[in-house]
Amino acid sequence: MIPQLSPKDFVANPEAMGRVWSHAESVQYSHWLATNHYENFHVVSFLLPKELHQDFYNVYAYCRWADDLGDEIGDVPESLRLLDWWSGELDRMYAGETRHPVFVALRGTVEKYGIPKQPFADLIRAFIQDQTVTRYQDWAGIIDYCVYSANPVGRLVLYLCGYSDPERQRLSDATCTGLQLANFWQDVTVDQHKDRVYLPLNLLAKNNYTVEEMFAHRFDDRFREVMREAVDYARGYFQTGLPLARMVNKRLSVDLELFSRGGMCILDKIEKQGYDVLSRRPRVSKTERVRLLISALVRVALR
Repeated sequence: MIPQLSPKDFVANPEAMGRVWSHAESVQYSHWLATNHYENFHVVSFLLPKELHQDFYNVYAYCRWADDLGDEIGDVPESLRLLDWWSGELDRMYAGETRHPVFVALRGTVEKYGIPKQPFADLIRAFIQDQTVTRYQDWAGIIDYCVYSANPVGRLVLYLCGYSDPERQRLSDATCTGLQLANFWQDVTVDQHKDRVYLPLNLLAKNNYTVEEMFAHRFDDRFREVMREAVDYARGYFQTGLPLARMVNKRLSVDLELFSRGGMCILDKIEKQGYDVLSRRPRVSKTERVRLLISALVRVALR
């Protein structure tokens, strides 16, 4: 029986950290982590070919670990130490040395699809940045962060599905940046608990609005204008990335449509509630998710 431990509990468990993990145990652990994490995120779409499922679990387990080492430890110096250790484990995997179960499982996936180290390393950089940077002056700073926090995930998905050309990566980057921005605008109040602000400071200043007012949940026409510009800015990235769904196989195309339309649905909800994300977090209901799936299936079928 494999130890069913979250990353936070795993690093605090000497037995788990010290044991030698077989490949079979490692893939079981990745499968468990991907399907039982507290976020209840469905990592593998039912539309993906079954032969890809475990590889997606393996990549997800790596991303989940890096994310949790950054956000779930509760101590910035310790998170930085663990992220540095995680980066070293990544280097060792690419050097042919694996010990940790996530890397034991991931190594086969990396070799099978020829995935380079950079997307994995970029994610660690983003999680380190989250520990040290909590404000961004302008859009350039926000987008630079998305290059490391969001875009690598899309590129990893493309690699797993057999695509590695620059044009598809460019369109994927646009979609992932749009998704990251939509998530930021959806979680403005959630990020406040971590003292993080992803709305550009110069956008707030342009509208004579302050971070302190936002943290006090003071909603008025000034904040409405801030969010109006932020929502329009994110929509531009989704529009840029939409052609990607017509450049991949039909199964992946449906998933891409769902991601893009789901992100744009969040932006639409923000607009419909008058851009007030301070008193109510916008959500996509289960019914709306079903509608998005049906719409995506129809669009792909008609191509």
